[in-house]
This record gives sequence, C-alpha cells and structure tokens, in this order.
Amino acid sequence: MAQTAEKPSGGPEPRFEDGKAMRIAGLGGRYGEANRAQIPALWDRFGPQYFGRVPGQVDKRCYGVCSNVDRKGNLDYLAGVEVSSFEGLPAELTQMSLAPHRYAVFAHAGHISAIGRSWMDIYETWLPRSKRELADAPSFERYGEAFDPKVAIGNVEIWIPVKR
Repeated sequence: MAQTAEKPSGGPEPRFEDGKAMRIAGLGGRYGEANRAQIPALWDRFGPQYFGRVPGQVDKRCYGVCSNVDRKGNLDYLAGVEVSSFEGLPAELTQMSLAPHRYAVFAHAGHISAIGRSWMDIYETWLPRSKRELADAPSFERYGEAFDPKVAIGNVEIWIPVKR
C-alpha cells in the first residue's frame, strides 16, 4: 500500500494510503444506539472461537468493518480477519469483499474502550476541516499484530475511505 505524507491542518492527523482489495470473514450484526455496546461481545465471541482458525486466514491482523451506515447512525459491523478465499469457511461467518480505495488512516492511542471518541474526532473535527469527501465504501478498524486483546491496548488504526 502506497503512503504519502499529505496532512490537512486541524484535528487528528492521518496518513493516506491506497488500500488493496481484501476479503474479510467474521462475525457480524446490525448495531445502533440501542445495542452498540454489544460490539465488544462480538469480539469476545470471535477471538477465542475463530482467530487463527479461519480457513485461509492471511495474517494475524483483525478488522472491524463498518458498512451500510444510515442517517440514524445504525451500521453493519463485522469483526473478522482477512482471508485468501471464501472457500471452506464455516457457515456462521459473514463474508465481505472490500474494493481498493484511497484511505485516510488514523492511529488510535490508548485503551480500546476509547475508540468511539477517536471515530467522533475524525468525523466531527478532521473531516469538516479537511474539506475531503467520504468515498462510498466501508471504513474499518485494523488491529495490528501488536494489539493485545487481554489488556485491550496496542496497534489500532481507523481507515476512512476518501475521494481522491
């Protein structure tokens, strides 16, 4: 993925990357104001049952993919991993293909319980000041190999699709 040093002024500072096409497989659901607090339970179920055991899993990174966001803030959330193919996956796993896009990539520092604040900073502060437009594509959290689910701290990034 190509990186650039492009940085708009104000708010959290991203780097920009051209993301690749990916296949993500995992557990998902529809979440809104009433049940958004249940997303960590989705990860609690996915991790022990599937992480490292998904057929065709590409590496040790995990993805929290947000898609189909509506005006009320409801969204589909998929907790999963990148796979090389959708063949041989357990029926319970949701499959999602991500097309290549340009992304603004933001580092999330600190405990994962504060990731909602990072998302809000991006949408309330950075996006209006950047004058960028969102691309019509899923955004995602990427949990790097250094992320430690036992203490919920580590390498976490938020990838927001933007128009060129």
